[in-house]
Amino acid sequence: MIAFQHFNFNVLDLERSLAFYDQALGLKPVRTHQAEDGSFTLTYLGDGVSSFQLELTWLRDRTEPYNLGECEFHLAFVTDDFDALHEKHARMGCICFENPDMGIYFISDPDGYWLEIVPAKD
Repeated sequence: MIAFQHFNFNVLDLERSLAFYDQALGLKPVRTHQAEDGSFTLTYLGDGVSSFQLELTWLRDRTEPYNLGECEFHLAFVTDDFDALHEKHARMGCICFENPDMGIYFISDPDGYWLEIVPAKD
């Protein structure tokens, strides 16, 4: 058997990213690992429902934004309260792309990573 465990995003400002993921998606830290020399911190976020985690990696010596290429990758989240979440993200100003024909939209985190928001299907 094989199962997904986590996915990683590297971030420039860990505190800003933690605040964003909490406010935008309700993701909370479930575990943290810090290098003994302080050179990096790994913070794993969970949704409180699934076992999948998002790992945020902060590197002390990194000062330049990460090159995300054409951003042709994303994580997807499903919600049973699509309209309310869309309103919240619109107020936050983090919606970066909408596809009304497909009934989805994307938000962008502080480092430019795209997160897809999908309505739950009955």
